[in-house]
Amino acid sequence: MKLGVNLGYWGAGNDADNLALAREADRLGYAVCWAAEAYGSDAATVLAWVAAQTERIDVGSAVFQIPARTPAMTAMTAATLDSLSGGRFRLGLGVSGPQVSEGWHGVRFQAPLGRTREYVEIVDLALSRKRLEYQGKHFQLPLPDGPGKKIQLTVHPVRERIPVYLAAVGPKNLELAGEIADGWLAVFYSPAFAQEQLAAIEAGRAKAGKTMTGFDVVPTVPIVVEEDVERAAELVRWYAALYIGGMGSREQNFYNQLACRMGFEREAEQVQELYLAREHRNAAAAVPLEFVDATSLLGSPERIARRMKEFEAAGVTTLSLSPFAATLDERLAALGTAARLVDAEA
Repeated sequence: MKLGVNLGYWGAGNDADNLALAREADRLGYAVCWAAEAYGSDAATVLAWVAAQTERIDVGSAVFQIPARTPAMTAMTAATLDSLSGGRFRLGLGVSGPQVSEGWHGVRFQAPLGRTREYVEIVDLALSRKRLEYQGKHFQLPLPDGPGKKIQLTVHPVRERIPVYLAAVGPKNLELAGEIADGWLAVFYSPAFAQEQLAAIEAGRAKAGKTMTGFDVVPTVPIVVEEDVERAAELVRWYAALYIGGMGSREQNFYNQLACRMGFEREAEQVQELYLAREHRNAAAAVPLEFVDATSLLGSPERIARRMKEFEAAGVTTLSLSPFAATLDERLAALGTAARLVDAEA
């Protein structure tokens, strides 16, 4: 199992800290550094900035939002980042959610599976540097009955194929990730629940005539090195409450639905009710310790080492860490602790 680091969203007041984390992860031999986007900073600019100031670590989008860019623009960005970084770019994609897709990007959140499938096919076609011609249900290139030309990408990526990852939560999207992608970007990954999710991935791989060999399972996992597990969980509860309670509407919140499938139906409903009522502190307090502990690395180095083994045994191939702590020094130390624990098992 390899290690990664997830920087989350840029522009939240910890930009210098994030760059320091990326550089430390690079020094420690981490495999990949991910950056996210929502409706603030874009991930592409951040990744170019990080790639310019690191040497070996891969840089990946977790994720580029599908409604934010045409598939051809995504291919252009991926090829440029791969070229500038010397072949270190990984392309993570996600459909976002209806509130951001329709409210921010002005793109209808409809047929997300079909749109994702066609989107990835066009990105792959463009990156292969063939002349772009595609006639799908959701995308047509060139547009019919117009002056559009079949155009070829002029930038040469360093690698023959840039790996594509999908962020997926629901069963059908998990199956699609297994079928059309090289890896899965997971959130709230619990070793105790993983087999149900991996079964959907495996079904998609089988549909494509492939096995899990070479498929990268990449959950983002909070890490807090702290002897008192309950105190460690307090640092993560707000993050869980944001996703379970506030990422989406009452009717359509994929993370809330995931928590329900994991057996936390009553607690997920309570967290959402409190969060939507703007009682954010109470919403965080309502996130059960069992949920936070199941989806995080909390406690002493010895306890974290045992939990890391559980994640590896549950199919994780790249453990992407999100260090939670009050200071930068503590977050850097958490990355170092994880690296030592993995090296000790190697």
